Amino acid sequence: MTSRREAVHDILRKSEGFRSAQDVYAQLRSAGAKIGLTTVYRALQALADGGKVDVLRTDDGESVYRACATDTHHHHLVCRKCGHTVEVAGPAVERWAEAVGAEHGFTEVTHTVEVFGTCSGCSTSARS
Repeated sequence: MTSRREAVHDILRKSEGFRSAQDVYAQLRSAGAKIGLTTVYRALQALADGGKVDVLRTDDGESVYRACATDTHHHHLVCRKCGHTVEVAGPAVERWAEAVGAEHGFTEVTHTVEVFGTCSGCSTSARS
């Protein structure tokens, strides 16, 4: 892993939630790193391709990133209000994706699933 890619990964490992490429770039630059935004995007893509970071598309279409908490395939349950994210297994989704792919003659089927809702903390505070 290159030093720049490692620096990007390090920021995500130390972050609580998902971060945009622009956030990561700004933090690196404020720490004095000589890095361009394009390099940050490339590093994030390489880390995502390597399974080191999760990528989530926000409602407005922006990609945001965070370090994976697990090395196994997983999905995300994401709070629309605060961004709290839980990694969840989805064996039924796995079976469905394989079945629908096979039904239509597809092989090497992959998928990404994010489920959005309101976490218990946000639900409780909204009722208060």
